[in-house]
Amino acid sequence: MTTTTDPWPLPRVVVAAPASGHGKTTIATGLLAALRRRGLTVSPHKVGPDYIDPGYHALAAGRPGRNLDPFLVGAQRIAGLLRHGASVPTPADIAVIEGVMGLHDGAVGRRDYASTAHVARLIEAPVLLVLDTTAQGRSAAALTLGMAAFDPAVRIGGVILNRVGSPRHETLLRDALAEVGVPVLGAVTRATEVAAPARHLGLVPVAERAPESLAIVTALAELVEATVDLDAVLDLARTAAPLNTPAWDPVTAVGGPAGAERPVVALAGGPAFTFSYAETAELLTAAGADVLTVDPLRDPALPAGTRAVVIGGGFPEAYAQALAGNTTLRAELADFDGPIVAECAGLLYLGRSLDDVPMCGRLDLTARMTGRLTLGYREAVAVTDSPVARAGEPVRGHEFHRTTTDPGHGDRPAWRWNDAEHGFVSGRVHASYLHTHWAGHPDAARRLVEACR
Repeated sequence: MTTTTDPWPLPRVVVAAPASGHGKTTIATGLLAALRRRGLTVSPHKVGPDYIDPGYHALAAGRPGRNLDPFLVGAQRIAGLLRHGASVPTPADIAVIEGVMGLHDGAVGRRDYASTAHVARLIEAPVLLVLDTTAQGRSAAALTLGMAAFDPAVRIGGVILNRVGSPRHETLLRDALAEVGVPVLGAVTRATEVAAPARHLGLVPVAERAPESLAIVTALAELVEATVDLDAVLDLARTAAPLNTPAWDPVTAVGGPAGAERPVVALAGGPAFTFSYAETAELLTAAGADVLTVDPLRDPALPAGTRAVVIGGGFPEAYAQALAGNTTLRAELADFDGPIVAECAGLLYLGRSLDDVPMCGRLDLTARMTGRLTLGYREAVAVTDSPVARAGEPVRGHEFHRTTTDPGHGDRPAWRWNDAEHGFVSGRVHASYLHTHWAGHPDAARRLVEACR
């Protein structure tokens, strides 16, 4: 058992690629599942604000998938959050961290800040580069060499060849990479690829298709077992430097519980509301709440004694009719007098309608799907006092949606960014499109629990 302060030689590896679409999620998920099948305790992590990939990671590893995003939580917390995630509920034997976009792609206008390379440096972990080798031969070695030379502080310890066309193609690629001194730790052919189904915002979340998702993860484990040298991956992971940073602690972050009473906070879950960071529930619990899950698709009422509600993101548009059919819960939320915090999907659910399908009617807005993707990091400032923020308080978040609301914000907006106002504060309701990671501003959890009292 590791302590929170002593150096911890946690084996770890970052799965990266030159660009999106090379197969990072396939390899990372397969590695997690294959290593677990070997009897190892594996800790899954994802660079960036992604909610969907960590769901597949969690299914593969058997413990929560966690995000490492310097933009949302601050670079100074990344190593501590990694150590925390790898320590609970039990210490991991290895951590696998899936990157985001291309290895060196960071937040727009901030060079490589919040990139996979940035996180690899922060956690001092070697990189396993996944290469889509379609339509290239020796150039794969040149690409790998360039990726490594671009930032010498990022150590590429091996390559996995993906979408290899033939045995001859594989031999050509291996010989070329040997010339530049980068070992090949695996090769996946086009014929053996395994793909998860996708739709308008990426992969379909695990919670929406659990039996099929389990079958996909099993297939990915078998794929990696057959095509990747797991012993070599473990050897690479063991070259990571000891983690010297203490584990992030939710109790310390919120200052501990603010009283003996433990109010119930209902956290939306189920297939329609799958976007939630694991640290949200941990922070609320540390602040003194009892966190219980409510599934708006199936549960006819909030948990007994609920004093506050948190409704995160997800895909209400895919379940609009079923959400509308749960009339008792919609009515309860319309009349609920405690604090409600809603992000993106939660915002849509609290409105009058979504694509003309009735929702809760708690907020005077209508929502509809569009063909336009709104995506990106945001630096916001709170406009109105609410249960989770004080006017003038800065916060970082991200947007990720293809819907719009009418109106776009209320008379008392929640946030301001890019010289425009966004979101709604109505009574004790705080709702907007902005996704936030509460590890970056833990006062939100403390204030919400205090507001319950």
